[in-house]
Amino acid sequence: MGIIRHFLGPRSKYDKSLPYTYEARIDVLYGQGDEPVYDSYFSDTVCGLIAYLDEQEINPDEVQLIGLYSGEEIPLEIKYCTTPHGKWLQPPALCKSLERRYKKTMEKRYKGHIADNACSYEDRDKTGSGPY
Repeated sequence: MGIIRHFLGPRSKYDKSLPYTYEARIDVLYGQGDEPVYDSYFSDTVCGLIAYLDEQEINPDEVQLIGLYSGEEIPLEIKYCTTPHGKWLQPPALCKSLERRYKKTMEKRYKGHIADNACSYEDRDKTGSGPY
């Protein structure tokens, strides 16, 4: 990464058609409260976020995945991020699943994963963090 990219951040962060980060929300009251109380986990990439959730042993059925765009939150459907047995998909299977969904629906929430054998998020940090 060049010196300018070091200070400005990844080029993909300036692509407004891609989320600037991904969030996983987990209701720590498991629906038992009057309103949900969320713990949030973050990563610059959906694959980084899912890998982190998997490391933390957080099951897909506990999570809401959200792409955070400038001024907009768009949920991702968990079923495109999991195996038929309800386990988290890992790259490249995760990326290919999201890209297949994008090609079928053209919904921007699935854009950027393995398009033409190139990841739009390759220049981003793939570490996860949280809970917050």
